[in-house]
Amino acid sequence: MKIKNIVFDFGGVLVDWNPRHLYKSHFQDTAEMESFLKNICTEEWNIEQDRGRSLSDATIELQKKFPEHSASIALFYDKWEVMLKGEIPGTVALLHQLKKTYTLYGLTNWSSETIGIAYKRFSFFKEFEGIIVSGTEKLIKPDKRIYQLLLDRYSIKAEESIFIDDNIHNVKAALELGFYAIHFENPEQLEAELSEIITM
Repeated sequence: MKIKNIVFDFGGVLVDWNPRHLYKSHFQDTAEMESFLKNICTEEWNIEQDRGRSLSDATIELQKKFPEHSASIALFYDKWEVMLKGEIPGTVALLHQLKKTYTLYGLTNWSSETIGIAYKRFSFFKEFEGIIVSGTEKLIKPDKRIYQLLLDRYSIKAEESIFIDDNIHNVKAALELGFYAIHFENPEQLEAELSEIITM
């Protein structure tokens, strides 16, 4: 089956998003910052915004639970743009190269309230034929329904598509649906694995 489509995750693959970019200047030391991100503004808490919970509801809920950290919690979305450090140049260069031959799609776990900031900042988003944002759809990877939504909405086939993500659970779900799938580690590794499947 000929590959026609390349499906990209965004955070950690095309853009360098990390709350540490913000909180490293807020906390006195690294251990304090890591404790805050592990126990208070956790990945589990953040993923619910990617699932569609409003930023204001998420913030208020956490501030009620941890009132002593109220100011630090407020920073998460008040200064969210600082977490979005920049593009990952090697992957973006690959994206432009792939665009010459393949149709590009995005499938991202991202809040519908903050994705617009990324769209405005990074011009490469205009290269995508279509994008599925979890916060808009109220579905998140690795739920197979969001992959199916991508396939149905844009009338594409999994077996004609390569899916790229830095989360191994998301990669496994894509494989089970019939995608070619690559677990992203760095641009060089991605290029090498793509070259084994397609002509670069």
